[in-house]
Amino acid sequence: MSKVVKFGGSSLASAEQFEKVGKIIRADKERRFVVPSAPGKRFKADTKVTDMLYACYDLAEQGKDFSKELSDIKARYQEIIDGLGLKLSLDQQFAEIEKQFKAKAGKDYAASRGEFLNGIVMANYLGYEFIDAAEVIFFDEEGNFEAEKTNEVLSARLVGVKNAVIPGFYGSQENGKVKTFSRGGSDVTGSIVAKAAKVDVYENWTDVSGFLIADPRIIKNPVGIDVITYRELRELSYMGAGVLHEDAIFPVRQQGIPINIRNTNAPEDGGTWIVGSTCQKSKYVITGIAGKKGFCAINIEKDMMNSEIGFGRKVLQAFEENGISFEHVPSGIDTLTVFVHQDEFMHKEQKVVAGINRLAKPDTIDIEADLALIAVVGRGMKSTRGTAGRIFSALAHANVNVRMIDQGSSELNIIIGVSNDDFEAAIKAIYDIFVLTKL
Repeated sequence: MSKVVKFGGSSLASAEQFEKVGKIIRADKERRFVVPSAPGKRFKADTKVTDMLYACYDLAEQGKDFSKELSDIKARYQEIIDGLGLKLSLDQQFAEIEKQFKAKAGKDYAASRGEFLNGIVMANYLGYEFIDAAEVIFFDEEGNFEAEKTNEVLSARLVGVKNAVIPGFYGSQENGKVKTFSRGGSDVTGSIVAKAAKVDVYENWTDVSGFLIADPRIIKNPVGIDVITYRELRELSYMGAGVLHEDAIFPVRQQGIPINIRNTNAPEDGGTWIVGSTCQKSKYVITGIAGKKGFCAINIEKDMMNSEIGFGRKVLQAFEENGISFEHVPSGIDTLTVFVHQDEFMHKEQKVVAGINRLAKPDTIDIEADLALIAVVGRGMKSTRGTAGRIFSALAHANVNVRMIDQGSSELNIIIGVSNDDFEAAIKAIYDIFVLTKL
């Protein structure tokens, strides 16, 4: 059995954090491949190394002196090196960075150096082999990730390698130019390495003990999620939950490799397991609640709409023509409602209304603004009677008016529309009815 372990920036911000990470890795010989991020904030008012690199490169791009800024970045790494008691010099690497900055090698190159340097420090600290991500992770000329080529080269490179450190966040294009992932960062690299190494588990270490049922900014000390399926995670992340980006999940999902989200500062916590499917029942009927504000609803009415072939397509064409994507389209016999992001829609609303009138010839069009959408997600909902009834009851008790309800055919989630002002109260009411009443 073998594992890939990815550590976020907060887990590697200082020598003290490095030591915690070292203990975690050494505690399990199956943790063979390590993917580090760049050093994050050491304290609240601190600056991440990646942001320091961006600021430094901006000066270089403007032809200004950036020596002090580069020296400050070097000092951050030296503090970690000294704190760990390592005999390591990064003089050569920083001389090359200075040269590349002067040659204006690009913002992607600049940003990637945080992970690159931290990878060298980590490999030296652990006594592991260092593999530069630029040599094994590839992008095409347009900057699109080349999954097949990467998997082939990386798999071959890892054959016979017992332990290695592969820095996250970046790779290279055919011309050798460094390219970073636009979304998902080091999480994506960890997933790519896990797939190529054919490991049994991808451990993603951060500063929280897994995912929570609800947003801690709304619910005080929400309960954690032990096991969540990829489908549940997708539903929650789509509705704004702060979870792994889909790009970071896809490579391991393809291979059936589970992801375990863990806390560097509380390694004894089991965290959250993300799996393809499971027979394990959730502690509660629901797995999670997530939502977003800032929607508006366009309500379209037309008598005998249900018997008019192509009516829905004509309505949606008006949105497509104006470059607006829709979120949900609940409908009745003579009504159809389209939910869209308000900030996208408001500048084009009259063009869209004119388009709907021209294409679909409705009886009336009514627009309702300042709405929020909330997703209640859970594999346990399918086998539990009265879930929607409990939600309505809880919301009614909290004096929250439901503007829309839409249940997917998979019975995995229920989407509820409420006013922006009722958003927090609605989430609290749903959390209370499903979680607190069972505690």
